[in-house]
Amino acid sequence: MLQLTEENEKNCEVSESIRRFGPWKEISFGDYICHTFQGDCWADRSPLHEAAAQGRLLALKTLIAQGVNVNLVTINRVSSLHEACLGGHVACAKALLENGAHVNGVTVHGATPLFNACCSGSAACVNVLLEFGAKAQFEVHLASPIHEAVRRGHRECMEILLANNVNIDHEVPQLGTPLYVACTYQRVDCVKKLLELGASVDHGQWLDTPLHAAARQSNVEVIHLLTDYGANLKRRNAQGKSALDLAAPKSSVEQALLLCEGPPALSQLCRLCVRKCLGRACHQAIHKLCLPEPLERFLLYQ
Repeated sequence: MLQLTEENEKNCEVSESIRRFGPWKEISFGDYICHTFQGDCWADRSPLHEAAAQGRLLALKTLIAQGVNVNLVTINRVSSLHEACLGGHVACAKALLENGAHVNGVTVHGATPLFNACCSGSAACVNVLLEFGAKAQFEVHLASPIHEAVRRGHRECMEILLANNVNIDHEVPQLGTPLYVACTYQRVDCVKKLLELGASVDHGQWLDTPLHAAARQSNVEVIHLLTDYGANLKRRNAQGKSALDLAAPKSSVEQALLLCEGPPALSQLCRLCVRKCLGRACHQAIHKLCLPEPLERFLLYQ
């Protein structure tokens, strides 16, 4: 734990193993630190946490050089690496990792440093964490980095994770697949890239499809993207409703869905059939078919 020293004490407090600035002194209690005043949510943060959160690299390196344990965690198991990644401070994150910070540490809320990096949208932090062995995809009960990246519209972070073998159709309870999350939060860039990379257009959250999510949000652009990639307009969710049933009456979304109810063009059917035959890696395989450029661009939705 950490306790306040006497008010007249102005010098640094030094414990047996570390030197610390400010009005704190350490009492051994494993790797945990906490303050006796629990009314302040920041009371259990150490100087190392503060330096990492604020991106103060020199202060952070000084504390590490003085022997501060880089894996100190708060009562909620938040480490300095969590703080550095949440702030997008890649230099601080790298310094902590080089000095033995746990790259896959988990808070009581299930967040990892990688999750925090995706939350902040720091592609640099994501890359550094993966270089030091961060798991790109965790168990279902932990917070999912790719879902957080998509939810916040951080497409670059999402692409880095997918390039590191994250399941593009990974379904998380209460959230669904990354594509479903992208449609729910109307992240058009993420929707487009996920579809390009082979995400299942009808895989959402249990019986709810991405098209259901898009219809609820009244986003015509997302509706067009999903239908172009072959979304099934007839699919019904747990309440027995189709996407058209969820669209606001006389809205642009309802009109777009009604226009799509007719038979698709032969060219569209051929494109969907070719892409289905090539599988999830179709965006790579199409380049190897030596097709005329116009046809290749058509198959790639370009």
